Amino acid sequence: MLILMIGDIIGRPGRRAVQKLVPGLRQQYGLDLVIANGENAAGGIGLTPNTARELLGAGIDVLTSGNHIWAQKEIIPCLDSEMPVLRPLNYPPGVSGRGYLTTGQALVVNLMGRTFIGNFDCPFRAMDKLLAELEDRPPVIIVDFHAEATSEKMALGRYLDGRVSAVLGTHTHVGTIDAQLLPRGTAYVTDVGMTGPMDSVIGDDTAAVIERFLTMIPRHLSIGQGKVAFNAILVRIDDGSGRATSIERICREVESSVQD
Repeated sequence: MLILMIGDIIGRPGRRAVQKLVPGLRQQYGLDLVIANGENAAGGIGLTPNTARELLGAGIDVLTSGNHIWAQKEIIPCLDSEMPVLRPLNYPPGVSGRGYLTTGQALVVNLMGRTFIGNFDCPFRAMDKLLAELEDRPPVIIVDFHAEATSEKMALGRYLDGRVSAVLGTHTHVGTIDAQLLPRGTAYVTDVGMTGPMDSVIGDDTAAVIERFLTMIPRHLSIGQGKVAFNAILVRIDDGSGRATSIERICREVESSVQD
């Protein structure tokens, strides 16, 4: 099984890059499953029903998220629908939506870190509970771990090594160079990166971000402009054992000056 995980999609520039590249990548690699983190797809923060449908129509099978999933309130009813959009599993009980879904021969799970982000249930124990309770689950299990601290991401990767097929980090928007196969067969990367403007600060307009750091005055941050980076991770998995056999980066550039 070949699975592509796309890094955090930033606004319209990121969505346009997905539309331009994903159909071709599906054909080129014969992809079985495409997952993308979409929590910044609507104007740079949150996800709306329309932007979700746009991305799903472009060839994405499952949209994961993180701490910005609640930023656009109109998406909340969709979280309890058949739309394949996940919010992190380790939110408290009773919260709208779901933290995992099975699609084809794979289980996709969305987890949130706690270090430097906020107070959530323990992602380690939440994953333990899920694996214990889901008796009839496919061998291929992909985890999007949306977290800030590299140490927390690496610790979860090691903790789940051999129990899931891949632990793929999102949230920081900066791709890391540590894509690897862990000793017991789990594919791991600390951060996939982003699909958004390169001339930016993690997707946002550079001048606005610098001004906010200099003045400490909160202000709206618009999306950067120009060429778009498309960061993704390609994982090959033995669908019998669920063990990953390879992991590699897929990086592309798309010319674009369109903003939300």
